[in-house]
Amino acid sequence: MKKSWIVIAIFVVLIVYLIARAIGFYNVMVTQGESVDKQWSDVESSYQRRADLIPNLVATVKGYASHERETLEGVINARAKATQTTINAGELTPESMANFQQAQDGLSSALSRLMVVVERYPDLKANQNFLELQSQLEGAENRINVARMKFNEAARQYNTYIKLFPKNMLANLFGFDAKPYFEAQQGAETAPKVEF
Repeated sequence: MKKSWIVIAIFVVLIVYLIARAIGFYNVMVTQGESVDKQWSDVESSYQRRADLIPNLVATVKGYASHERETLEGVINARAKATQTTINAGELTPESMANFQQAQDGLSSALSRLMVVVERYPDLKANQNFLELQSQLEGAENRINVARMKFNEAARQYNTYIKLFPKNMLANLFGFDAKPYFEAQQGAETAPKVEF
């Protein structure tokens, strides 16, 4: 009879230990998932900062290059599309990331075309307001890059954690899915030639 109680006690201690470990694994997955979501919010915030600069930039350029209407409208339309394409942090999928990135790449491309137009207007390139906006835009691009790197690092840590054994079984059980990464667009390995 005494041996039965010892076996039951060992079994109960083992069960309690396994449940405690599972709770610990679950809590870390939640914490790391929230970290990824926070980093995603930082990415969106950085892109929004860039989008907020564009109306002032377009208005400044319009004053000097009013007949460049097609380019200016292209930037405005690309901005509208980029700001409408959003992803809820809890719904990060490779497809939604690709759509988001495509909209942001469209805006980047439109801004590049705008900067080519600026080259034709020496007075605009010397305008203090334009120079300040251009500097802020460069700062926004740098913040976007940093936010994307931090997001990828948080996603890597989370993805690694949920894929390790035995955590992968709990992740599957509780619906913790891997988060997608930001990837460089095709042709990004060749730096564009930008002249100001």
